[in-house]
Amino acid sequence: MSVKSDLPPGTLTLVSTPIGNLGDMPPRGLEVLEAADTILAEDTRHTGRLLHHFGIRKKMTSYHDFNKERVTPSLIELLKAGRNIALVSDAGTPGISDPGFYIVRAAIREGIPLSVVPGANAILPALILSGFGTDTFCFEGFFPRKKGDTGRVFEWLAGERRTAVFFVSPHRLLKVLAGFQENLPDRPLAIAREMTKIHEEVNRGVASELIDRYAGRKVRGEIVLVVSGQIRKSKPEPDKKEPPHRSRTGPES
Repeated sequence: MSVKSDLPPGTLTLVSTPIGNLGDMPPRGLEVLEAADTILAEDTRHTGRLLHHFGIRKKMTSYHDFNKERVTPSLIELLKAGRNIALVSDAGTPGISDPGFYIVRAAIREGIPLSVVPGANAILPALILSGFGTDTFCFEGFFPRKKGDTGRVFEWLAGERRTAVFFVSPHRLLKVLAGFQENLPDRPLAIAREMTKIHEEVNRGVASELIDRYAGRKVRGEIVLVVSGQIRKSKPEPDKKEPPHRSRTGPES
């Protein structure tokens, strides 16, 4: 069954998809996918399974880090010709640590209308479940791999008062935790793994405690590392003098 889109012709829409639980798929996202002339997907096989689950049959085009520069100009021309295009990532909200930003930036330059269907993302659930401060925080993408870069990150985190959020690949988790044990051994951390999925878990503690929990395990799935901000140390208050003692019964006779 075809669905009529209420979007103006030639709109690029970023559609959020579930990060695990298919029940998190936004209903409006399904409408946009059904009405789109084509769907851009990082992995068409992965997105194909999602579309099949919801009974959507639609043309897909691969759009990923390795082809974005080559195919973006032709996609911009399709948008200029009035075709509606939906962009999805493999999971979550497109444009976050994926090539979505590239075509968004190109669309802005060309005055092409943009829209977004908000939805699931691993960052905010991990932040909320960490128990750390949420009034101010920063997202830093994937934890760096190179030694020089990691050294600068630990130096920055040593004085950072905001909660910091990182993505970490499963095979690097213990190495990253070892870095915290060496550089910030007392900093509270939270490891959020497999958000919204069957094996969802959040482990909290300092680096040494988390290393003990994960050592010897084959860690799998998507991982978000949440780092508590540095706790501001309050200045010690000066000793308060006790007020002069007053007898409740008045002066002694």
